[in-house]
Amino acid sequence: MASAEYIQGMQEMQKHFGDAAEKWIKAIHNIYPEFAKVNVEFPFGELYRRDVIDDKTRELCTVAALTVQGFSLPELKVHIKGALNTGSNKSEILEIITQMIAYCGFPAATNALLAAQEVFEEIEGL
Repeated sequence: MASAEYIQGMQEMQKHFGDAAEKWIKAIHNIYPEFAKVNVEFPFGELYRRDVIDDKTRELCTVAALTVQGFSLPELKVHIKGALNTGSNKSEILEIITQMIAYCGFPAATNALLAAQEVFEEIEGL
């Protein structure tokens, strides 16, 4: 039986990612269920449910952080969709990625830009 934190976390994830939340967690669960549990309960069951900042701001911060990392492209794509789902537009997302050039350099920011384009094309093609 799922814990209250897990249920709340999945509800929060669905708010941000829609049907993609279940698909994402199922893929992780198939590899290691405990990892999926922690992935849902901590960030989404706890951090994302705090009411200090709004969901749009939270997703834009996450896009910035994942851009700077430079190696988290699958997660970045998920959070770009989350940013769109929580009220950001393409221009805002692209501006955040562009600003990150100063913190991560052109290679990481370019990879993020290309990842964003893939997400935008996928969404527009639906």
